[in-house]
Amino acid sequence: MQPICLSFDNGPEPEVTPRVLAVLARRRIPAMFFVVGEKLRDPAARALAERARAEGFPVGNHTLSHGTPLGRRGGAEAVAEIAAADALLGGLREPERLFRPNGGGGALGPHLLNASAAAHLRAGGHTVVLWNAVPRDFADPDGWPETALAMAAAATAPLLMVLHDLPNGAMRHLDRVLGLLADRGVVFLAGPPAACVPLAAGVAAPGLAGYVSEDCAP
Repeated sequence: MQPICLSFDNGPEPEVTPRVLAVLARRRIPAMFFVVGEKLRDPAARALAERARAEGFPVGNHTLSHGTPLGRRGGAEAVAEIAAADALLGGLREPERLFRPNGGGGALGPHLLNASAAAHLRAGGHTVVLWNAVPRDFADPDGWPETALAMAAAATAPLLMVLHDLPNGAMRHLDRVLGLLADRGVVFLAGPPAACVPLAAGVAAPGLAGYVSEDCAP
């Protein structure tokens, strides 16, 4: 089976993220966490982001508010969503400066970024991490395991799978899913597959333009 890079979006959540960290630690599986910046204003959530980083998991920016995708916003507004979340992350974002735009349900396309956001990310030396497997645990908290296992079985290239440490009950299945994947010989990657990184440390890959639209009117 193809290797998988795991990532967790939309946390930290004090009711859920500790369970995810415990499962990953016990199984010695690497993962990445992309946090919603405004959640870090809660000291308990910030402590979880700090814990994840201390335990060796990269922590990235998943916008300030996880609202309308940045490609559908004005330039200044999109840049503010990135910069404000970076400010809240502080040293947690170093040295990778990881950023993941929100896709509005996992879709890929030019709605992810606008021209101003892309320019800001390039100038800041950010690395943009996208995805190619979204089992939709956020919408189907009990059915996502079968979807994830089917995606892994059908994969013909390394996967970057997006899960969500949200309080909807989905992560109670995480340990079982990871165990089944491990039993089937899946290797878990510490970093994203190159095909899911259209911008690396500020340097654009040829595919970046496909994720960028013109700035909308403010």
